Amino acid sequence: MVIKITVRGIYKLSADHIFCLHENTGCKCMFDKLESAENRYEEINQKLADPSIISNNNEYRKLMKEHAELEPIVIKYREYKKINQDINEARELLDQQLDKEFREMVQEEYNEARKKLEKVKEELRILLLPKDPNDDRSVIVEIRGGAGGEEAALFAGDLFRMYSRYAERNQWKCEILSLNETELGGIKEIVFSIEAKGAYSRLKYESGVHRVQRVPTTESGGRIHTSTATVAVLPEVDDVDVEINPADLEIDTFRASGAGGQHVNKTSSAIRITHIPTGIVVTCQDERSQHRNKDKAMKILRSKLYEIAQQKQESEIAQNRKSQVGTGDRSERIRTYNFPQRRVTDHRIGLTLYKIDEILDGDLDEIIDALITTDQSNKLAKGEIIDENS
Repeated sequence: MVIKITVRGIYKLSADHIFCLHENTGCKCMFDKLESAENRYEEINQKLADPSIISNNNEYRKLMKEHAELEPIVIKYREYKKINQDINEARELLDQQLDKEFREMVQEEYNEARKKLEKVKEELRILLLPKDPNDDRSVIVEIRGGAGGEEAALFAGDLFRMYSRYAERNQWKCEILSLNETELGGIKEIVFSIEAKGAYSRLKYESGVHRVQRVPTTESGGRIHTSTATVAVLPEVDDVDVEINPADLEIDTFRASGAGGQHVNKTSSAIRITHIPTGIVVTCQDERSQHRNKDKAMKILRSKLYEIAQQKQESEIAQNRKSQVGTGDRSERIRTYNFPQRRVTDHRIGLTLYKIDEILDGDLDEIIDALITTDQSNKLAKGEIIDENS
């Protein structure tokens, strides 16, 4: 097995044009790098107009990607410099003899520019934050019923609906890769993909144990039960990211299980793939075609192997999915869904919202935005841009 991974997690940009928030060399170094990025941006603009570059598809795509990474930073940096220039010009005027009315006008402009500078500086800091190299990827999501028996399986089904509705709201493609249902309609385990650029940047915070508190439909005494389901969100990877040696695979076929009747698969179309070096086992039986099931199973396997490689090479960034998900015990939770109180609480950031129906219908942006903001704030606490006017 050969897995190609570029360790870029602690940097905003690749190649030689990087911004590290943990520099200890002070403000000058930071702004030197911003100037370097601006120069590189202009250099790329010139190259993109070169016919020889345009005719070279690989080089053109590479430069376009770097251009897209640099552009928001350069635009914001230019705005930052323009405001600094305005502040300096206003300060020079204030040092002169001015009539009262004009001085008041200049002072007001100066104060407004200072406020705007703080806002732009904060936006620039966020743009310079370390970028997860997987943020632009699609995702593969695994949901399993945890503690609570059939009620946990029903809750796993609720979570799948929540994420599929979230995908629908964003016009993202959602496809089931593997499904194991219970007799009462719950989900023991489901694996599905969400195809969209940037899906991982939004959904990666969903990994962990989700807890539900409600009266199950099977409960005659009206007692509130607590159950859990585990969620793991993996970045979807391509063949170029993970090369798998066919000799490392053991592939078995079997007849797909079903509800019975005329839809029972009479042929051995279901696929079980075992990756011998790691012991990972992936099954897929949702398609009637053996070829389609194999393709889906390989997609899941690649993502799992990619994650294992990340854990080894980026231990400070990528976390072990098993530690994210835990054992499914009731005490291990990232979020609680309390039906009697119509309350959803994310325990990592202490956020409580009283709109459980809307959230389970896919209205997740308020929670996800709050998680992203907290993540950014934590990263900002480790590095800062020094104000040139201080």
